[in-house]
Amino acid sequence: MPLLPGAEPYHHEGGQIGVLLCHGFTGTPQSLRPWGEFLAEAGITVSLPRLPGHGTTWQELNRTRWEDWYAELDRAFAELKATCAEVFVMGLSMGGCMALRLAEVHGPAIRGLVIVNPSVVNDSPALLLAPVLKWVLPSVPGLGGDIKKPGSVELAYDRTPVRAAATLPRLWKLVQSELDRIGQPVLVYRSTQDHVLKPANVEFLRTRMGDNLEVRDCVDSYHVATLDNDAPAIFSGSLDFIRRYASVPLTKDS
Repeated sequence: MPLLPGAEPYHHEGGQIGVLLCHGFTGTPQSLRPWGEFLAEAGITVSLPRLPGHGTTWQELNRTRWEDWYAELDRAFAELKATCAEVFVMGLSMGGCMALRLAEVHGPAIRGLVIVNPSVVNDSPALLLAPVLKWVLPSVPGLGGDIKKPGSVELAYDRTPVRAAATLPRLWKLVQSELDRIGQPVLVYRSTQDHVLKPANVEFLRTRMGDNLEVRDCVDSYHVATLDNDAPAIFSGSLDFIRRYASVPLTKDS
C-alpha cells in the first residue's frame, strides 16, 4: 500500500541516549517529525516508527487493532534498546497511551516518559456504541488537524475507522489497570483548549500516578500541540527532561 507523502518513519543514529516517539491514532510520523529532528540535533538517537494501518488509507487502518500498533512500537523499542544505553519514550495522544503501556511492560528499561495530550480514558459516548456500529458504519468524520497555529497542518485521515477505534477501550482499560507499575518520571504536556480530548484524561493520571507525574500546560495550542504554537516549549522541555534524568551524557554534552 503506497504511503502518503510525508508519512514516512524517521530514524536518526546519534549517541547512547535513545528516544522512541509514537504518533497518535489516525495520524502519522509527520506530527512528531519536528520533535524528532530537534532531539536528533542534540545528539540523541531517535526512532519514530509508522504504526500499522497509518499513513496509507483509513480502510487499511480499519483492518488493524491496537495490538498491531503496540507490537510495532515494541519492536522499535527493542531495536533502540539494543543500541542505546538508555531509552526515553515520548508520544502524542494515543501515542502517549502507548508510551505508558511500554513503561508498564518494560519497567526500568525505560528511563522516563514525555507525553502530550495523552488519551487514556473513554471520554466519547459514541465509542460505547462502536462495537455495534462497526458492523454498519465503517467510518465517521475524522478528528485530525486540531491545531491553532495558522498554516500548520497535520497529515491525518479525514475519516475515523470505526472498527479500529472500537479496539481503543480495551487498550485504555489495560493501561489504567497497571498504572501502578510505572515508577519512572513522567512529564505530561496538556493543552488547555483541546477539541479532541477532555481534561478527564490528564486528571485521571494525576489521581492515579501521584508524585512521579509532572503536568505542564500548553496555553496556546490545541490537541496536536507538537505542531502548534507551544511546540518549541515541548521540544526544549523534553530535552531538559532527558538531561535531568539520564545517567549518561548526551553526545553533544560530553
